[in-house]
Amino acid sequence: MLSQAVMPAALARHHRHRDETAAAPTNVAASCDNADFQAKQQAFENGGPKGDVAVHICGTVVAVAARSSQTRSGMHGYFYVAVAPNISIRIVTNLDEMHTPAWPWVSKGDTVDVVGRYYYDSYKSQGIDWTHRGTGRSWPIPGSVTVNGTKYD
Repeated sequence: MLSQAVMPAALARHHRHRDETAAAPTNVAASCDNADFQAKQQAFENGGPKGDVAVHICGTVVAVAARSSQTRSGMHGYFYVAVAPNISIRIVTNLDEMHTPAWPWVSKGDTVDVVGRYYYDSYKSQGIDWTHRGTGRSWPIPGSVTVNGTKYD
């Protein structure tokens, strides 16, 4: 079943990747493709192979974590984006890596466009991270978040 409600902030913990040995993707859609994201999400929820995948989504911010939190990979801010009626996904932003104003730099009701890495550990532990400009050995695609026309990466 697709994520049909905003996940509680208590679930905003750093995820674990289920298949870190899978080949990383080499590209992402040039424009927002929520249908592609929903198909990938549905495949994971139906028991398909789990691995990180590149996504490019857009939608409206439905909730924002008021405070940022420290994880093993740095300071992070979290918000949720509606990608379809009754379907939202958590967005994880690495504040140490992004060129942004102080958190929160996104508000409920903002229109956003997000490029990043979709991970699915379980129904309750899924989201889009790697939304910053850098790449690494485990993720070759730079991400970004565009808020009401202003791009942050």
